[in-house]
Amino acid sequence: MTKPTEDSDVFRDAVRDVKPIAPVNRVVHDTPKPRPHPAKREEDERAVLAELAHLALDRDAEAHELEDDWAFLRPGLPREILRKLRRTHWVIQGEIDLHGLGAMEAKAATAQFLAECRRKGLRCVRIVHGKGLRSAGREPVLKRHVRKLLARKSEVLAFVEPRAAEGGSGAVVVLLEA
Repeated sequence: MTKPTEDSDVFRDAVRDVKPIAPVNRVVHDTPKPRPHPAKREEDERAVLAELAHLALDRDAEAHELEDDWAFLRPGLPREILRKLRRTHWVIQGEIDLHGLGAMEAKAATAQFLAECRRKGLRCVRIVHGKGLRSAGREPVLKRHVRKLLARKSEVLAFVEPRAAEGGSGAVVVLLEA
C-alpha cells in the first residue's frame, strides 16, 4: 500500500468504510413565535388612569353634564377629558355599528356592547349610530336614544362627538371607567 501524500487522499483513506446515516423520519417544527404584546394599548390605559387619578377634581365648578348632546362628562371630572376624547388622544379599543337597527335593538346592542367592554377591560370605545338620514323625517333617532342611554350608565365617564374623520355627528367616542 502506498502512502497518500495529499490531504485529500488522507481524508478519503480515513472515511473509506463510513456509511451514510439513514434519514430520521420526523419533521422538525419551528418553535411558535410569541404573541404580539399590545404595548401602546397598555400605555394608553395607564395614561388614562394616571390622568384621572392626578387631575384635580373641581366639584364647585360649573355643571359638567352638558346640555348639548354632542358631549357628556360626569360631574367632578375635568373638561380636558372631553378635548382629549374628541381628538382621539387615547386609542379606540372597540367599536360597534348600529346602522340598520331599530331604537330598542340599538339600546340592547349598546348595553350589551358596554357590558362586553367592561368585561374585557376596554376604556375607550366608539359607537356608530348614524346620522339618521334614512329614518322617518330624517331625524337621528338612534343618536338620541344611544346618548341618553350612555348618560345614564354609571360606567360611562364621558362621551363626545368625534371629529368628522372619525364619524362626526354619526358616532360617539366613549370613555369607560376601569
